Amino acid sequence: MKTFAFFWLSFLSFSFFAFAQTLSFTAIPDQDTSRLQQRFGKVANYLSNQLGVSVKYIPVKSYSASVNAFKNDQVQLAWFGGLSGVQARRGVPGSQAIAQGEEDQKFVTYFIAHASTGLQASDTFPEGIAGKTFTFGSKGSTSGRLMPEFFVRQHFKKSPRDVFKRVGFSGDHSKTIALVQAGSYQVGALNYKVWERELSEGKIDTKKIHVIWKTPTYVDYNWTVRGDADQKFGKGFISKLQNALTQMNDSELLNSFPRKRFIKADNSMYEPILKTAVDVGIIEK
Repeated sequence: MKTFAFFWLSFLSFSFFAFAQTLSFTAIPDQDTSRLQQRFGKVANYLSNQLGVSVKYIPVKSYSASVNAFKNDQVQLAWFGGLSGVQARRGVPGSQAIAQGEEDQKFVTYFIAHASTGLQASDTFPEGIAGKTFTFGSKGSTSGRLMPEFFVRQHFKKSPRDVFKRVGFSGDHSKTIALVQAGSYQVGALNYKVWERELSEGKIDTKKIHVIWKTPTYVDYNWTVRGDADQKFGKGFISKLQNALTQMNDSELLNSFPRKRFIKADNSMYEPILKTAVDVGIIEK
């Protein structure tokens, strides 16, 4: 009897740990990491309550690290930019973009300049940036690298290194603002959402830097989940996760992104990003 009880308890213990999986997720570090930790800790609590599973946020130090964590199954869900999402899904067949911010349907990049350049705001591409020092954000950023590089190449028919006096990569959008504001670079390109937020928080000195051009719109950020999530967490889990994201209505959670709401997304929406990345040479065919 004792032997039977031992094996029964062992079986129950194994079953519990087999099915009590933790959903781990990460996000591209597009701005100050302490802010991201605060934001996504709350998101983890929300998702855990909605999904009935343990949910944990895993911080990463770079865009490439977020993609690698997804590929290596260290995380099963991620808040990616358009480019990093494409890279991650190409590395894990069956993965799906399941949600995006309402604003991500028509995202834009801001080109900013230090006041000393004399460059002024314009509705047309700012030709005067040629010959200046220029900083992108992260090398893996859609709004801070891919799309601004695309528009630079489209206009000048040259690579950025042939257009600018010096080219840098700040690492994230907040640092792009700081570098241009300090005069370390004369011009930069960044996510318009980060600019608007830091402007509203009084972190930008408009006597030193200002927006000189807003790009045409493109699709950007997305929540992407691994294709084997249903196998790990149960049939219908991906659909349940998508519903939890699109039904998020807590203004504090949404404002921290910041997004008005999340809407359904799918992989086909990001085909233009893939094409652009191939054209620019960031992704091979």
